[in-house]
Amino acid sequence: MQTSDIIETIEGTTRILIPSGSISEKVPPKDPAFFNPKAKLNRDFSIITYSAFLKNFDGPKIFLEGLSGVGARGLRVANELPYIEQMIVNDLNPKALELSKKSATLNKLENFQISENEVCRFLSLYSRKGERGTIVDIDPFGSPAKYIDCGIRATMHGGLFSTTATDLQVLHGLFRDACKRRYGGVPIKTEYANEIAIRLILGCIRTVAARFDIEIIPVFVESDLHYYRTYVRILNRPDQEENLGYILHCKTCGNRKMLNDQQKSCDVCNGDLDIAGPLWIGPLFEKEFLESMQDEASKYSVDKNCEKIISKCLQESDMPGTYFTLDEMASKMKVSPLKLDKAISKLQENGFTASSTSLNPTGFRTNARIDQIIDTFSD
Repeated sequence: MQTSDIIETIEGTTRILIPSGSISEKVPPKDPAFFNPKAKLNRDFSIITYSAFLKNFDGPKIFLEGLSGVGARGLRVANELPYIEQMIVNDLNPKALELSKKSATLNKLENFQISENEVCRFLSLYSRKGERGTIVDIDPFGSPAKYIDCGIRATMHGGLFSTTATDLQVLHGLFRDACKRRYGGVPIKTEYANEIAIRLILGCIRTVAARFDIEIIPVFVESDLHYYRTYVRILNRPDQEENLGYILHCKTCGNRKMLNDQQKSCDVCNGDLDIAGPLWIGPLFEKEFLESMQDEASKYSVDKNCEKIISKCLQESDMPGTYFTLDEMASKMKVSPLKLDKAISKLQENGFTASSTSLNPTGFRTNARIDQIIDTFSD
């Protein structure tokens, strides 16, 4: 690895050594090591989420990162959060680990360790009681499905388990059989495909956790570019909630709802239904946790959009699952789209609950059926 091929970048308040090609090339190269500058917002949210979690966590504060690349996320967590007692980043690429170690020296980190191992072998070293991670972070190329088992095993009771998925073609329904193999459920192609994808990921995590008599509680989810990220609290107790089910989407009128069981026809028009699932049908956010994130966001050097997105998450945290979009409604009504604020106000004035959503800039959540939305927007 030539010294001239390595440059320093600053993200948040952390100095990170990265290959120059990560900035100059359209697709960041994996050789000599991988760093994606476009994932900064994703890492910014990790800083806020982990800060909100750790400030209220009573116990050891150990961070395990299974697939670290140049260590950008782990370096930022160790450098920017005052809570971390032990940071261990793992990767199979020795060049990436060499860069992360040098970056740790640049930032004068004393609590930073590296590990060169296959990810599940690494996590198995921390899967015994008293040795598990407070936070376990897995950020793979593609699907996290193969790492969910070992990730849960390495997360302590009350800890936080976080995963990223980038296999969007699979999660969006281009390869339904592959999705069923990986995640245990099938998607459908809809305007709210990213929510279905996130719920499929959570459904997979919930199914694996249930085998160990472990309950998961999603506290925050994020959709950004080609990243879907989920953060779930791990509790060593059986899950008593019926939180797996299906999204039923009418092929004719576009009405949709979430249920534990399937049904054959649409409640609104009696049309045939597309069915996504099994997937997670419980809440995507924990409201109290989001309030804590809101408090933490201003403390860090993060993208200004973070606070706006968290505010939207708070608005939608009590709303029904699945959202509608303004363009979808305008297309059905053959009119120009309403402005989002006006659409939400109209629904609320007519006695429905409604909010924006963090998952789509023109999306809104409501307890109104699609025929009721059309009637409301037609007034």
